[in-house]
Amino acid sequence: METKVHEIADGVYRLSTAVDEVPPQGFTFNQFLVDGEEPLLFHTGPRQLFPLVSNATSRVMPVERLRWIAFGHFEADECGAMNDWLTAAPRSTVVANPLACELSLTDQAARPPRTMDDGECLDIGGKRLRMLQTPHVPHGWDAALLFEEETRTLLAGDLFTQIGDPSPVREDDLVEPALETEELFGYTAPTPLYGPTVRRLAELQPTTVACMHGSSYRGNGATALRALADAYEGRFVPEAPAEPEH
Repeated sequence: METKVHEIADGVYRLSTAVDEVPPQGFTFNQFLVDGEEPLLFHTGPRQLFPLVSNATSRVMPVERLRWIAFGHFEADECGAMNDWLTAAPRSTVVANPLACELSLTDQAARPPRTMDDGECLDIGGKRLRMLQTPHVPHGWDAALLFEEETRTLLAGDLFTQIGDPSPVREDDLVEPALETEELFGYTAPTPLYGPTVRRLAELQPTTVACMHGSSYRGNGATALRALADAYEGRFVPEAPAEPEH
């Protein structure tokens, strides 16, 4: 295996490792390095991939320059290598929403994390990342995403997950491959809040969508997100229970 590096937006690098052993067509694990005066890594990857991913990072910048570590929710592929990164980059700090810190990170991170409230921005020098809490979307009570405002890049975590090892960036349909993956794995927690949460992300008008598994997307991200919300509501999201009669 190797971790490949592609710049998907100005100063935003996709670090992608294809694991062929995941059925049925293999699976990519992607991290995103946002360069700036204080660089940020979104997703750490699992611990077993740390040597590959850290080596790939060093092709962009010295690993010890890393200042911020973030991820969508507490899960091995999201943050399994968190403490390895904290060790390799002595000035780095985990940043997460308050619920994630309360539930897991204050206990699990080797150094105290920094909390960011919903809508709060982190200025890393040349880039600004906005915290977006998305509880249970696509899964995890502590779920959250980041939006990089300068490049209009949505760090979308498990949204739009695709199987296989597709191209680094695609400009065609992103929704149908994601729905096929949902049919295969059932990885989303499709509550009635799914649609409104994803449509809130669409209001940001992203032009790049950085996906944790599969290709990233370049184009009209708002249209893709609204189509994803509509499709999930039509196929996977249960109707809200009726109000009880009095």
